[in-house]
Amino acid sequence: MDAYTKLLNRLDTEQFTWLVTGAAGFIGSNLVEALLKKNQKVVGLDNFATGHQKNLDEVQGLVSDSQWQNFTFINGDIRELTTCQQACEGVDYVLHQAALGSVPRSLADPITSNSANITGFLNMLVAARDAQVKSFVYAASSSTYGDHPALPKVEENIGNPLSPYAVTKYVNELYADVFSRSYGFHSAGLRYFNVFGRRQDPNGAYAAVIPKWTAAMNNGEDVFINGDGETSRDFCFIENVIQANLLSATTELEKSEVFNVAVGDRTTLNQLFEAIRAALAENGVNYDKSPVYRDFRAGDVRHSQADVGKAQRLLGYAPQYRIMQGISLTMPWYIKNT
Repeated sequence: MDAYTKLLNRLDTEQFTWLVTGAAGFIGSNLVEALLKKNQKVVGLDNFATGHQKNLDEVQGLVSDSQWQNFTFINGDIRELTTCQQACEGVDYVLHQAALGSVPRSLADPITSNSANITGFLNMLVAARDAQVKSFVYAASSSTYGDHPALPKVEENIGNPLSPYAVTKYVNELYADVFSRSYGFHSAGLRYFNVFGRRQDPNGAYAAVIPKWTAAMNNGEDVFINGDGETSRDFCFIENVIQANLLSATTELEKSEVFNVAVGDRTTLNQLFEAIRAALAENGVNYDKSPVYRDFRAGDVRHSQADVGKAQRLLGYAPQYRIMQGISLTMPWYIKNT
């Protein structure tokens, strides 16, 4: 029996209290759903800067009434220390997902990104340490690799950051390491690689590529590709991310660690375009336009692919879904919601 299956079986018989920050967001709401379905107690914290009430409403519709009774929501901001302290009271495990994502957003407004991603992170770290939680897992980012050219990306080898967002996520790792050395408070940072799945917002200036393109194709609109389309990414389905969070939270670490959370594949934007078009066709939506190519986007790395060996060794992480499976599973949700 693999490590994740063992953990899921354990959660069927033991109930813990989990804090999910960014609970109304894409990743956060999926974590809330997964935990409630295992009859866990969950505290959600969000200020709705990028999250949506409709995500929580959807989760409520997917769990039983008794499971939903295990959910407590706090409408608050991680930039307020007292809010973080309140949220951490009586909590066993913290899954800290709250942040302002997006490289372009950070380039347009680095001050707000810094406030949420660094001040907010430090508040959460202090509050979790003082509450003596069992573990602290936080959303790190593959953007930390910056301009380091080697593929696949290995946790120990990073380059210079290419955006204010990348700086903020690297500072998170530095703080986590210092708290481990100074206070013996160990944590796990998860360097997400292009996560996608249900409840990922297709709208707005900073929407991720898969929901944005799917919405455009579903509505017969143009799809824009930055660069020549040969830029590549390691796309990671949300179910793999849920696995990594739960394993990281419940694995005892000797020091703070960072882990790549991905699949280990590399998909070009041109390949992604064709994959989404094919998945839409399977669901009765035919898109016959060619993509529109434009300039490369500032702050973007050319290629990204993860080595997930460290997470496999220390956590028992075993990604169960590759990109085509994830797109196929998510497509009905995207069609319905775009």
